[in-house]
Amino acid sequence: MLYRDVEMSLTNAVEVAFTFSLFANALFCVPQIITLIKQKNSEAISLFTFIGFNIVQLFTIWHGFLVKDYKLMFGVLLSFVTCFVLVALTIRYRFNK
Repeated sequence: MLYRDVEMSLTNAVEVAFTFSLFANALFCVPQIITLIKQKNSEAISLFTFIGFNIVQLFTIWHGFLVKDYKLMFGVLLSFVTCFVLVALTIRYRFNK
């Protein structure tokens, strides 16, 4: 019984950490978005890299949907949105001068 209790506690801890990390991941682009809005200069941003992130995020969202892992799907969707905003602002400030 003790083994199952420890295993269940560890599983719960990992699930909580995973959920927290999904939401934290969505916040990682926010400081860059704020800097872009303030400076209106996107030269230091690698557009290729962030578009690549968006593509990977789309496939992860799709995977989460297919396997019915909605926590993964919505967590990565939040990251997709913030990363997409970063890509859109980068394009706006780089090509609309």
